[in-house]
Amino acid sequence: MIDKKLLNYLEDYLTAKRKTLFKNVLENRTRHFTVVLEDIYQAHNASAVVRTCDIFGIQDVHIIENKYTNKVSRHVAKGSQKWLNQYRYREDGDNTKMCLERLKAKGYQIIATTPHNDSCVLQDFDISKKAAFVFGVEAAGVSDDVIDHADGFLKIPMVGFTESLNISVAAAIILQDVTSKLRNSDVDWQLSNEEKEILYLNWVKTTIKNVEKIEERYFQELK
Repeated sequence: MIDKKLLNYLEDYLTAKRKTLFKNVLENRTRHFTVVLEDIYQAHNASAVVRTCDIFGIQDVHIIENKYTNKVSRHVAKGSQKWLNQYRYREDGDNTKMCLERLKAKGYQIIATTPHNDSCVLQDFDISKKAAFVFGVEAAGVSDDVIDHADGFLKIPMVGFTESLNISVAAAIILQDVTSKLRNSDVDWQLSNEEKEILYLNWVKTTIKNVEKIEERYFQELK
């Protein structure tokens, strides 16, 4: 539960326009789908995917760092990283397994994005189930661990000579398609009221400069 008195106190530092924007964005946020980035070593690609997640309302991004440390390019992400929950897996060499197990425990089916294998084409994908879309390292694609633990495979139909897309382009195409279908469905895809309240408070704090000092003053006034 959030401290609603604290929230009301902090809201005085925001414009009405800002508060309305936050609430409107929250109505379109979802955890029905999530994105997993596995060993993406080019910062501009990972950052572009993060930006895409924000644009299409995906709240959570899971980042696996087995070989490479993923860094966000502020120039590419355009600040979108501030509004998302990012979970990093870099404790040991088996971070992929750890990430996938946690997601499966939360009810997600693991969907490896790959033009190979017996993949479902994008237009036929069933959006009714919770899904974690896994995007792999540039050129090589998702790892064998992902392939072995995936519940399904997804590909974007292509008719040219090239058989793969840049990861950021692939993510944009897939997320635009599945989130559009989701919002036009009867699936219960929105965040709970509690989730919205928690995110709203976090966003308010993110927006306010020197928020720690303001919170400290608030608690001092309570004494």
